[in-house]
Amino acid sequence: MKRFIIRLGIVVLSSGTIARDASAQNAQNVVGRAARAYAALTSLHADFEQRIEDSLIGTFHSRGVVAQAGQNRLAMRFSDPDGDAIIIDGKHVWVYTPSTAPGQVIRMPVPNGPIYGFNVLSWILDRPSERYRMRYLRTDRVAGRSVDVVELIPLAPEMPFSRAVVSIDRDDALPRRLEITERRGGTRTITLSRIRVNETLPPATFRFEPPAGVRVVDQR
Repeated sequence: MKRFIIRLGIVVLSSGTIARDASAQNAQNVVGRAARAYAALTSLHADFEQRIEDSLIGTFHSRGVVAQAGQNRLAMRFSDPDGDAIIIDGKHVWVYTPSTAPGQVIRMPVPNGPIYGFNVLSWILDRPSERYRMRYLRTDRVAGRSVDVVELIPLAPEMPFSRAVVSIDRDDALPRRLEITERRGGTRTITLSRIRVNETLPPATFRFEPPAGVRVVDQR
């Protein structure tokens, strides 16, 4: 009987190890497929909804349209709050938020490498196997679409978040929801819908002209 119990314990421990290994492998497969799909895009255009929850400042909801072409062109134009925008035009990052800082726009040079400060998809899908410990969580549905949900834990401290839960579409392998736990404690949830890919986006998509009377604040 004792030998049976010992053997049973070994089987249970082995099963747990196999399950963990299978979960990690499945997560790597899902995220790897998403990374390849993302890298193959010439452009992405989608509606977004964002919820920011922070114990110090409260909960905020916003929505708008996001467009991206390559690593150094990004446009987030908000319809709520109306007029807010974050634009990366290839040379500069423009942050215009009249809802919180009226009368000014911040201009910064585009940093070298992926722009992790604003390009959330690049946070997740640029070389994920090198950057994260992964765990498969579950299947789910987002806006009527079937998704695989995975957890990503950054391996390097320079990433601006401590955990991300990403819902990846089973059909086109693109992210539909990102739940990000930032290192300072807040959480941000971004849900993408009406995703359009590989369209020719007009140059004006990634152009920002400061409104008349708005002060440009250079930050380096």
